[in-house]
Amino acid sequence: MKLIHALPAAAALAFISSSALAAGDPAAGAKVFMKCRACHQIGPGAKNGVGPDMNGLDGRKVGTAAGYSYSEAMKNAGFTWDQKNFEEYITSPKAKVPGNKMPFAGLPNATDRENVWAYISEFKADGSKK
Repeated sequence: MKLIHALPAAAALAFISSSALAAGDPAAGAKVFMKCRACHQIGPGAKNGVGPDMNGLDGRKVGTAAGYSYSEAMKNAGFTWDQKNFEEYITSPKAKVPGNKMPFAGLPNATDRENVWAYISEFKADGSKK
């Protein structure tokens, strides 16, 4: 009898988990990230360049990548990177954080934003994949 009750719960959990994983395509996001590579690095050995490295971005407070010289606007932005904040920011960096020094105009396509977040959020702070 207990097994009968556990099966719907397990099925619901499996559906929720697979839905969360389907939120973006990391492989497609890696291709979109090519637009970012002129300024940002990610993965093993990534370093700050024109922009900060993207390793460990998910859950990191804005303006806190070690060794990077942020604008006052980014230091004082007061949010933590997650999918919602990232997608708002990358849609129009100057609108989300007025006064930041990122010259990128933004990614207008919602699917590109979702996919690049799926790619970036795969990386831990040390550059390895989760």
